[in-house]
Amino acid sequence: MAEVGKKNKLRVLKKVDFGFYLDGENLGEILIPNRYVQDDCKIDDELEIFISFDSEDRIVATTEEPYAQVDECAHLQVIAIGEFGAFMDWGLSKDLLVPFKEQRVPMREGQSYTVFIFIDATGRIAASSKLSSFLREDDGGRNFAEDQIVSLQIASRSDLGYKAVIDSKQLGLIHNSDILSPINVGDIIDGYIKKIRDDGRIDLTLQAKGKEARDSLSKDILEFLEAEGGSCDITDKSPPELIYKTFNVSKKNYKKALGKLYKERLIIVDKNEIRLA
Repeated sequence: MAEVGKKNKLRVLKKVDFGFYLDGENLGEILIPNRYVQDDCKIDDELEIFISFDSEDRIVATTEEPYAQVDECAHLQVIAIGEFGAFMDWGLSKDLLVPFKEQRVPMREGQSYTVFIFIDATGRIAASSKLSSFLREDDGGRNFAEDQIVSLQIASRSDLGYKAVIDSKQLGLIHNSDILSPINVGDIIDGYIKKIRDDGRIDLTLQAKGKEARDSLSKDILEFLEAEGGSCDITDKSPPELIYKTFNVSKKNYKKALGKLYKERLIIVDKNEIRLA
């Protein structure tokens, strides 16, 4: 079935002066204007297009690329405030409306917000910054497991930390204590499931843990020492910021890795330096 607000591959049915009509299946014939069609387009060709609405709310096809599709989140900029809400730039000629009732906080022109794109009750494409209305905050579907690597879209800031969209499926929280370097709302980064709490809510972290992570860090330390001529002055007494900048891990995990390498007699740890054994 063809879907509004998403990419579709549709067959060309006929040509008219102002474009081509495509077989929109359940949506009927859909016009794609000439400006979006290559000169060699012909009947029965299949075109990969995005189905949206024109300025008169008629279904239309375009080869323009939106920044996100229906049922996805995106960090978009407000370009105007109108009578019915905020209009956001989402990569198409027609801007994306966030109705006032769908704004978690009043939106301001020029500011960017993370929104969920959806089809409203009238069948039109709209967006909402009230992510909790569309995404679960508990892992009711048991989609995730602890230590699993996931894609995170940083959605908002709170006193506790950063709320993030996990794999475009649900929401989780990166606590302040797990943030070792600056991140910003709108960032898309890799992270890990730190803990699934009893209520199903998910705590996130930006660092791997467990044996695999320790082994990987140990290998990185040995390779770093080799590159530095066999020694370096980043010890277990070094500032956390320096450790994170160099190895992208917390001071706690770095100290554990040093202890492991020391026990395996691969390194020698002195007061002011570590070196290959």
